[in-house]
Amino acid sequence: MFDLKGKVAIVTGGNGGIGLGMARGLAAAGARVVVAARNEAKSRDAVRELEKFGVGADAIAVDVASEASVTALMRETVARCGRLDILINNAGMNIRKRADEYSLEEWQRVMDTNLTSVFLCARAAYPALKAAGGGKVINIGSMLSIFGVSFAPAYGASKGGLVQLTKSLAAAWAPDNIQVNAVLPGWIDTDLTRRGRKEIPTLHDSVLRRTPAGRWGDIDDMAGVAVFLASRASDFVTGTAIPVDGGYSIQG
Repeated sequence: MFDLKGKVAIVTGGNGGIGLGMARGLAAAGARVVVAARNEAKSRDAVRELEKFGVGADAIAVDVASEASVTALMRETVARCGRLDILINNAGMNIRKRADEYSLEEWQRVMDTNLTSVFLCARAAYPALKAAGGGKVINIGSMLSIFGVSFAPAYGASKGGLVQLTKSLAAAWAPDNIQVNAVLPGWIDTDLTRRGRKEIPTLHDSVLRRTPAGRWGDIDDMAGVAVFLASRASDFVTGTAIPVDGGYSIQG
């Protein structure tokens, strides 16, 4: 039920952090993974790591905010791998400022990277997923899809919008046997959140106080939900947003 042998997956931002944790899970379950990111050297390192699972892995450079680049990613993936079954939209960024400190350019950059990119990648992947007889789209949201914080207005708006986009895509593509779901990671120990802890000294302790599991998440904590949502185990699950957060979101 969780076997992904013969499946091909694209993971945007799959060369580090949450994306790499999910890519590891897919590779361990037998999928061939295409690491799609801008940093080509880092992507090559990720491919070498994924190949240790005994499956094929590829790196394709992409700018997820560019329609032309995303179109080329899908075309190259199908040319190399013959098909596409799974798309994980993980690439993202944050600029931590109050709304009154934001420039329009900064706002647009976050929205383009975190939300518009999901639309572009999903739309471009749709023909290949449909041609494969169905597939899985997994969009990576955030605790800020649910909660608001003063220092991430664009990030929160983009991740809230991502959940609504997930629902729309799920409703539109269910007749094509394409399931679309979102994952809402809690506070995971990544380069992005490490920078956050440097910028916001109280963040570490406040996260631990609110998280029943009593720890920050590890990127490998994301592997299981990725395999579930990418496999036939989730064939009747679509349009959902699943927190993977050690219980953070259940605290009122």
